[in-house]
Amino acid sequence: MAAWLIGTIGTALAIRYAQARAMLDQPGERRSHQVPTPRGGGVAIVVAALVVGIGQLMSQWGHVGGQSGLVLAFLAGFGLVAAIGWADDHRPLPASVRLLMQVLAAGVFAGALWIETRHMGLALLAFVAPVVLANVWNFMDGINGIAATQAVVVAAFLSLALPGLWMVLALAIAAATWAFVPFNFPRAQVFMGDVGSGAIGFALGCLIAVAVARGLETTPARASVWLLALPLSAFLVDATLTLAGRILRGERWWTPHVLHAYQGAARVVGHGKVTMGFLAWTLLACAVALTAWSHSDIFVLATVASWYTLGAVLWFLLQRWARVHQSVVRSGNGA
Repeated sequence: MAAWLIGTIGTALAIRYAQARAMLDQPGERRSHQVPTPRGGGVAIVVAALVVGIGQLMSQWGHVGGQSGLVLAFLAGFGLVAAIGWADDHRPLPASVRLLMQVLAAGVFAGALWIETRHMGLALLAFVAPVVLANVWNFMDGINGIAATQAVVVAAFLSLALPGLWMVLALAIAAATWAFVPFNFPRAQVFMGDVGSGAIGFALGCLIAVAVARGLETTPARASVWLLALPLSAFLVDATLTLAGRILRGERWWTPHVLHAYQGAARVVGHGKVTMGFLAWTLLACAVALTAWSHSDIFVLATVASWYTLGAVLWFLLQRWARVHQSVVRSGNGA
């Protein structure tokens, strides 16, 4: 409740702040919106998560065992990624600077998880996942509501696999992001900006690492932890295949673009239908993951492989459908 309230009030204040500071995303060829829109509303999500996280940590200090250091590392990294994103929302920074800060934040968290578990594989996951998802959420935050609604579902799903304080953190992120949604969907009064997309992606990556660590300890079918990747499939498939295509075509893949499948579809049917379609896919992914949990390793791995294969096939079909539809429209306009 506290996270939702802070998220609601904070987003309203962030809109006023962005308007006063002229922090506006302008329409353009590489953007999917048509009117100047304030950015940086995600700062409210960050503040809400930090307030809840710090408050819970202080109230439970001494009762979370060695986890206190790991939680502190998470909050510090989360704050650092948010801070560099907030600075970028005010004045664009080189991508290398943002990436360096994300790597530093992930390194601190990964080091803390290694100290906690002495498991090099988990430490590697804790380093890679936050950096990857911070950038994936940034890439995919291109139409109204899509990044926020995906974050709500993924964070809520992960809360089911997390213990104690980590569950509270996941729910706080879900609640604060849910408070942001009405300001961003169906009509965008504000964008979450790099402060929101980067920090949310970083947080989800950290939460996945902790959930995997817990799953390896408590789940008889250890392969079940792979099911935690299912709710990420919509974003991971679109981001990965789009990036791979740009690299293979020799494009400047690190520059802004509107080549994702969700962006092409949005130009055809609008933001709302695409966001809801992606949301439906992710909710179905959560249901599949919960159904397959604790089944045999072979069944779990086959489920994950099949789901991502289906996602890739749908990605290719969606890209082709959007291109064909747009070419028909252009031909009609030319005639």
